[in-house]
Amino acid sequence: MKKFLLFALICVTLASCGPEIYQAASFKEVKNTHKTVAIMPFDVTIESRKLPKGVTPEMIQDQQRDYGYGIQSDVYGYFLKEMSKNKYTVNFQDVSKTNAILNSYGISYDDLRLKSKDEICQLLGVDAVVSGKAMMSKPMSDGAAIAVGLLVGAWGPTNTVNTTITIHEGSAGDLMWKYDYQASGSIGSSRQSLTNALMRNSSKKFPYKRS
Repeated sequence: MKKFLLFALICVTLASCGPEIYQAASFKEVKNTHKTVAIMPFDVTIESRKLPKGVTPEMIQDQQRDYGYGIQSDVYGYFLKEMSKNKYTVNFQDVSKTNAILNSYGISYDDLRLKSKDEICQLLGVDAVVSGKAMMSKPMSDGAAIAVGLLVGAWGPTNTVNTTITIHEGSAGDLMWKYDYQASGSIGSSRQSLTNALMRNSSKKFPYKRS
């Protein structure tokens, strides 16, 4: 009985909701014309009903930005490993080049929300962009845990993360593919584990993957 309860507890801790996937009907044809794809910094939101003592809104904003660029780098690293195995039909633009181009046009992390995907594609000189969102929620009753999480980049086991990864094509900026995933428990306890969970699951259905 004790073993069963322990097993059940582990299952709940690592629980994740099933993914929701959208793909435009035209994408199968359109994707064959794509050669280079850019990966954007992720749009990260850290939900907080009440900030613990010593944590300011500016600290939350800085953490969101750092997580956004961090996930972008993690996703690019994941794709690089898969590209070395010739698993994709496209190349991915180096994120350092992507961010340098955006910076040269004066586009900051916050500005990305105001730019259309076709405009971004034109500026970057790519055929499509991969972007995403991550919404993290953490009960504010445990203020000390949140404060530590902001400092070391890790969140406790009660964390819930809703993530989305999307592909927009460059000519009109239309949404071509979307993958929604929700993780909770230790899966979302750090940025790297969050990205690994998202990519491990979404890569199975990633449309640029060779058949």
